[in-house]
Amino acid sequence: MPGTKSTTGEHRFEVAGITRVEGEGSLRLVVRNGRVIESQLAIFEAPRYFEQLVVGRTQDEVLDIVARICGICPVAYQMSAVHAFEDLAGIAIEPAVRSLRRLLYCGEWIESHALHVFLLHAPDFLGCANAVELAALDRAAVERGLTLKKAGNRIVAVLGGRPIHPVSVRVGGFSKVPARRELQALRQELEVALDHALWTADWVSTFVAPKFERDERFVSLRHESEYPMSAGRIVSSDGLDLAPTEWEDAFHEEQVPWSHALQARMGDRVPYLLGPAARITLAGDQLHPTARAALDRIGLADAIRRNPYWSIAARAVELVHAVAEAIDIVDGYLPPDRASQPWTPVPGTASWATEAPRGLLFHHYELDERGRITTAKIVPPTSQNQAAIEADMALFAPQILDEPHDFATHRLEQLIRSYDPCISCATHFLDLTVETVP
Repeated sequence: MPGTKSTTGEHRFEVAGITRVEGEGSLRLVVRNGRVIESQLAIFEAPRYFEQLVVGRTQDEVLDIVARICGICPVAYQMSAVHAFEDLAGIAIEPAVRSLRRLLYCGEWIESHALHVFLLHAPDFLGCANAVELAALDRAAVERGLTLKKAGNRIVAVLGGRPIHPVSVRVGGFSKVPARRELQALRQELEVALDHALWTADWVSTFVAPKFERDERFVSLRHESEYPMSAGRIVSSDGLDLAPTEWEDAFHEEQVPWSHALQARMGDRVPYLLGPAARITLAGDQLHPTARAALDRIGLADAIRRNPYWSIAARAVELVHAVAEAIDIVDGYLPPDRASQPWTPVPGTASWATEAPRGLLFHHYELDERGRITTAKIVPPTSQNQAAIEADMALFAPQILDEPHDFATHRLEQLIRSYDPCISCATHFLDLTVETVP
């Protein structure tokens, strides 16, 4: 809707709802003397109570319940939970089972990143209102994206039993593991997907991103020998180094009055950012060689670190990584001796963090003598990214406040889409009000 400016100098922008993100919410900016003094990302979707729903449940029941938190990244919720429970029980899974879980995670990264790059974010760079317009402009590009997403969904279906809300992950392994021929059947589709992923990295590198740079505190896992997914230590760009069980030693959640979702902060209250840009910045040397070569070829590593609009390139590079690693796992797969190993429930505290497509996902559980859940805490990446989104919006807003209303609104929406927020996970975006006061 058109902007309005009062005789007192008050200037408002209002957007009924941001498109191409998952969920609903609002953003409020207050500007005084050309400076943003208030930036609030309000997430007003009702809480979903998953942390209470798992109380009293067995650990394997929890794996099935938390997968329902998100239809885009259910594997992430299962992986954080199952690693927490196995760490508590002292279970060391077989290498072949670990590879299958990593392959499952690759499938989720592929389908999630393909969805974001092609259907949610690329239209912003190409002057399209949505993916339908993009398909009319460049049908072949959208078809590549859908082919990539289908390949990711196929991996999740083969390993998880179905492409959405998989059901096969169990403490100690899987309820069922595939035969070698079942994984080999994915090989040709993945070869095609790798070609599309490499093309995608080159394609997005031709986009023109808005000029915006800032110094961000990045947080991600980092592993000694592999690109972070399900294992590694929690590290930051300013020196943090923690075990994946120790998230609460450095981070805490707090309620802000404008949001139903909790925000996460470090002790000094400086916001931090999770996700593909953080992983590439902190662990880019661990990328699959094919993905590392793609990142070097497009020459955007520094832009990914400095400009959030270039997160689309980070996701494209991770698409290459996930497909290339999936091919390696398929080629080297030998079925484990058993799908799952026996284990005995124990009481205690179970915690773990893994890398969802959107960033670090932390789970914490307390278990009673029967191994059933007494309390649960789930900290999704989007709720952790809220404060960084607010801070980046405040930094970027002054340079577009004098632009025409429609252009300024588009740039703000595009910035928010850069973080690929999954707001229902956080507890959903976007009414926008920009208020200038004298």
